[in-house]
Amino acid sequence: MTQTIAVIRGDGIGPEIMDATLQVLDAMDLGLTYDFVEAGLAAYENQGELLPSATIDAIHRHRVALKSPLTTPVGEGFSSINVELRKRFDLYANVRPAISFPNTKSRYENIDLITVRENTEGAYIGEGQNLTADGETATLIQRVTRRGSERIVRYAFDMARRIGRKKVTVVHKANILKSTSGLFLKVARQVAAEYPDIQCNEMIVDNTCMQLVMRPEQFDVIVTTNLFGDILSDLCAGLVGGLGMAPGANIGTEAAIFEAVHGSAPDIAGKGVANPVALLLGAIQMLEHLGKVEQAARLRQAIVDTMAAKDQLTPDLGGSGSTQSFAKAIAARAAG
Repeated sequence: MTQTIAVIRGDGIGPEIMDATLQVLDAMDLGLTYDFVEAGLAAYENQGELLPSATIDAIHRHRVALKSPLTTPVGEGFSSINVELRKRFDLYANVRPAISFPNTKSRYENIDLITVRENTEGAYIGEGQNLTADGETATLIQRVTRRGSERIVRYAFDMARRIGRKKVTVVHKANILKSTSGLFLKVARQVAAEYPDIQCNEMIVDNTCMQLVMRPEQFDVIVTTNLFGDILSDLCAGLVGGLGMAPGANIGTEAAIFEAVHGSAPDIAGKGVANPVALLLGAIQMLEHLGKVEQAARLRQAIVDTMAAKDQLTPDLGGSGSTQSFAKAIAARAAG
């Protein structure tokens, strides 16, 4: 049985790492077909729109998309295409695993944690931004809802139970932000009470940052609000070698978009040296979402084995391989 996914090749290094990722997926004979659509700078240059209706329609139709990094032109359209996609499809759960791989520039080994970030509300959305006429005062609205809090916390606990995780850490700033973060914490406590099999603890966000750096092994699943999750998930990426090892899943009830969370890196675009692992890890999340769990595990092991063997690693990983030669080495192992 075939499955069609929408594919956004992206900007900058996006097309290179997408081509590499699809090379690996094709080698695994997964029954995937691709509907190529555009967004970002490429779409703007070719179609005069940052987010064409054909792209929106394709994601609606296929319900699954794999996306490379996008560039939002300064002064044009949305403040962020990624934020717009999350809002359009109500992709309320942003899931960011941070897992150690061999031969990365990391100070830690055996990191295995997941950040579950609310994706559609809070300060990160930038709702109600305003600057006074004299340029002296800037304001925005930070809106947190019971519905938004409940569904993201429930997603985190359901995920933990489904994949065998033992602990969920609720991260907040309710000691100061007593209304918004306070509501999130109150709702999280109510939801946690329904999952007696999952250990739950609470941690203030600034302490969480310190604890992640000092003793990351104490964390399993982290659930938090949008802005805190944005910051913490990048910190977690730093524990395992940087954004080149960081995938992200954006999950809603009607659609899901999987991606590399790093930028489009125009400074190295076209040089053939971009690391495709983050997008490959996003593809692993996509395969798991599609129920192809065994194939996802096979691909993950192929990446581990290729990195352990230092086979065609890209320069950021200390090797002299290219984007395509690294992908070819992974594909050879994944296909077997």
